[in-house]
Amino acid sequence: MRKSILSASFVLALMTGATAQQATIQLGDTLHAPVVSRHIYGQFAEHLGRSIYDGFYRNGQIRTDIVEALKEIKVPNLRWPGGCFADEYHWRDGIGPKTSRPVRLNTTWGMVEENNSFGTFEFLDLCERIGCEPYIAGNVGTGTPQEMANWIEYLNSDSHSALAEERRKNGHPAPYKVSFWGVGNESWGCGGEMTPEYYAGLFKQYANFCETYPGSPRLKKIASGANSDDYNWTEVAMKNINTSQMWGLSLHYYTLVTGKWPPSGSATKFGEDEYFSAMQQALKMEEIVSKHAAIMDKYDPQKKVALLVDEWGIWAAPEPNTNPAFLYQQNSLRDALIAASTLNVFNNHSDRVRVANLAQTVNVIHSVILTKDDQMVLTPTYYVFDLMKVHQDAKLLPLTITSPDYTFNGQTIKAVNGSASLDSLGKTHITLVNLDPNKEITVTVAVSASPTILASILTAPKINSFNDFGKAPEVKPTVFKGASVKKGVLTVKLPAKSVVAVELK
Repeated sequence: MRKSILSASFVLALMTGATAQQATIQLGDTLHAPVVSRHIYGQFAEHLGRSIYDGFYRNGQIRTDIVEALKEIKVPNLRWPGGCFADEYHWRDGIGPKTSRPVRLNTTWGMVEENNSFGTFEFLDLCERIGCEPYIAGNVGTGTPQEMANWIEYLNSDSHSALAEERRKNGHPAPYKVSFWGVGNESWGCGGEMTPEYYAGLFKQYANFCETYPGSPRLKKIASGANSDDYNWTEVAMKNINTSQMWGLSLHYYTLVTGKWPPSGSATKFGEDEYFSAMQQALKMEEIVSKHAAIMDKYDPQKKVALLVDEWGIWAAPEPNTNPAFLYQQNSLRDALIAASTLNVFNNHSDRVRVANLAQTVNVIHSVILTKDDQMVLTPTYYVFDLMKVHQDAKLLPLTITSPDYTFNGQTIKAVNGSASLDSLGKTHITLVNLDPNKEITVTVAVSASPTILASILTAPKINSFNDFGKAPEVKPTVFKGASVKKGVLTVKLPAKSVVAVELK
C-alpha cells in the first residue's frame, strides 16, 4: 500500500468576512478503507424523449461525437432500456433485421411510436464503442421469468442451443457475457405497484431462472430497491432475499427543488431561494444512503450486497415549448454542484455503494450531454464527471468534515463537502465543493511533504449559468491558481459556488 502524503489531521480554516472559523477533517485508516468503484460513475439511457432517438442514435447511426465525449470521462457502465420503460419492453422486439422489427407504442413516455430500431445489439455496440459495461434492466412488470431467462441465454450462452444459434444468425457469433442484470425497475411504482413482500418473492423466482453460462462471468442480479426514504422496502428485501441470490439492491433518489412531486422549478430561471432549496434536497442523499446502508448492515455485516443508486439527479420542470413527457431540461452550475456533492457522498460510502447511474446521459433530466440536430453541448455536469474520474478504482481516504454553515432565510446547510482518494500511482486527489454562492472559504490542509500541486476549478459568474448551443461554454473547468503549499500547509482558497479538484504528487 502506498503512503498518503496527507497527515492524519486535516485542518480547515474557514474565513467569513473578518471572522475566521476553524474546523477539522480527520483522515481514517487507509489500510482498511474501501476502493472507490469506478461503477459509481455510471450513466443511464432510457427509451424516453430524445435520449435514444435523436440522442445517442440519429438517422440510424450511433453518434460518434457522443461516444467520444463519454470515452473521455471514462463512463464505466450504461444502464438500459429503463427506467419505467424496461417493464414494458420485450427484448424480441429489438433483435433481427430492423425492417422486420415491430412498431410499438411507448405508453410510459408520451404514447409515441417506438420502432425498435435501437435494440439489444445496438445497445451493446454502443457500450463496446464507449468501452463500458452494459447494465440491462429486465422486464418484471409485463414480462415473465422465461422471457428474462431467454434474454440472458440469447446473449451469454456459447452453446449450440436454439437461442445461442439465433444470436449467431443475427450477426454476433460470440456471447456478449453481460454481467449486470436488474430484475425489474421501481417495482413499488411504475414497475408494478408491488408491495415489498410480493416483490421479494417474485425476485427469488426470477433469480432462480437467471443462469450463469459457462465462459461468462457470474451474473450480478440486482433487486429493485427503495424509493428515496422507504426504509421498510430495504428491510423487507434484506430480510427475505438470501444474499447469495442478490448481488445488489437498488435505490432511487431525485433532487426535487420543492421536495415534493411533481417536479417543478425552472432549470435556468431561478434565484437563491430555489438554489438553496435544491441544495437542501440534494444533501439529503447522505442521510438516505446512510440509513439504507445501516439496514443492509444488519442482515449483511460483511457487505456482500452492493447498494446501487442507479437513478439519481436533479429533476426540474421540462423546458418551455417542449413535450412535457420527454423530460428535457437544461443544466446549470447549480446542477454541477449537486452532481459533485452527490458523487462525494457515494465516494465516502464506497464500502456499500458500488454502482450509481446519473439520470440521464443525453437530453433527459440531469444530462451530461444535450443535442439539437447535429449539434452537441457538454453540460456543467459533464465537466464534474471529467474532474472526478480520477477517483475511479482509487483507495478512499476517509474524511470527517466539520464545515461552516451556508445560511439563507434562517435555514442552514453545510457549505463545504468533499472526498479524497489515493490512486495506484501514489497521487492524492481531493474534490472540494463550496455550496455557498456568496462567500469564499479558505481551506488549509496539513501535509507531510511538499507536493507538486495540480488543480482545476469549475465555477461561473452566476448560479444559473449554463452552456448553450452555438455559444462558447459559460461553465467549463479552468486551471486553478488558488492552491499553494508553504511550510507543510496546503492552502486552497475555495471560491463561492465552485468545485475544485486538487492533485498532490
